[in-house]
Amino acid sequence: MAEINIRAVTKTFGKTTIMEGVTLDIRNGEFVVILGPSGCGKSTLLRLIAGLEEITAGEIAIGGEVVNRLEPRERGCAMVFQNYALYPHMTVAENIGYALKVAGVPRAERTARVAETAKSVGLGDLLDRKPGQLSGGQRQRVAMARAIIRSPRVFLFDEPLSNLDAKLRVQMRHEIRRIHNQIKATSVFVTHDQHEGMTLADRLVVMNRGSIEQVGTPSEIYDRPASTYVAGFIGSPAMNLLPGQLVAARRGVMLEDGTLLPLPGGEGLRDGLMVQVGIRPEHARMVSPGRGRFDARIDMIEELGAARLCNLVFEDIPFSLLTDARPALAPGAVVGVGFGPGQTHLFDAGTGARIETGAGVSQTDRNPARLRGAV
Repeated sequence: MAEINIRAVTKTFGKTTIMEGVTLDIRNGEFVVILGPSGCGKSTLLRLIAGLEEITAGEIAIGGEVVNRLEPRERGCAMVFQNYALYPHMTVAENIGYALKVAGVPRAERTARVAETAKSVGLGDLLDRKPGQLSGGQRQRVAMARAIIRSPRVFLFDEPLSNLDAKLRVQMRHEIRRIHNQIKATSVFVTHDQHEGMTLADRLVVMNRGSIEQVGTPSEIYDRPASTYVAGFIGSPAMNLLPGQLVAARRGVMLEDGTLLPLPGGEGLRDGLMVQVGIRPEHARMVSPGRGRFDARIDMIEELGAARLCNLVFEDIPFSLLTDARPALAPGAVVGVGFGPGQTHLFDAGTGARIETGAGVSQTDRNPARLRGAV
């Protein structure tokens, strides 16, 4: 078994606290993606699991065994780095089989295992080449093969796709997920790219300033972000946030221009509380002025091919709207913005924490056909 149990882990460098009190359980065979911007502590957490950094406080257990005092080679982890970390003077075969050579595995067995592993990642015809003769994607496959051949309990990926172009990143995402499904080892993948996180993860761990902001499946985090931080980080384009004040008697939020947005299921909310109302760009639609929830002015329209991103301004607040319609509108034009009451998210303006109203977004509500029928 290769479950990973992280308990109240803290990491400091001198007087600087990088991470404090992090607790997380990763199940055996699970693919977990740790997601967050640069400096949030995600790579530090990965290095603590691998044993490349010492824990200041707390403990990490792998397969039920506390590994705080174990050397990296004793933890049963294999790590794939952003910069590949290949030996330039060695061939692909030698790079893949190096760990087996160090472990004293006989040459014949080593050669067979290298050939089998290389074939599994599409490198069977490149074994005699050196890293300098390979593309970025091929080098990353060598790095993965080198990790796979060790038959680790845990795979650790530290932003392994950052150096690849957009098309190759998509291909390698599919390849990494395929390999994970094939070998069924526990995988922990660190990235700042939400697209990688959403497509790869069984569960996402969203980090912020050295702590965990939210843990859940990609759909759970998309549908019910726990805070304005998560709401702004997950989803592309980012969720719109409109400031307002709760009006309990009318079960709604009063926006700055006096517009009342209803909150279905909003009973028991504190009257007068300052909040932020979240609406995802893909959940809003453009209607005639005066026919939506509020009117806004077009600032700029971005062509995305299959869709258009309409950047609007409402009471000096930016508001994005994603649509597959192609209205003949120019910057400065006024349009109405429509969305269903069930498409709104509510957050405490002071703490940023989600406020549950019982009217969260459902899978049905996310159906574009249904959205077009709601104002």
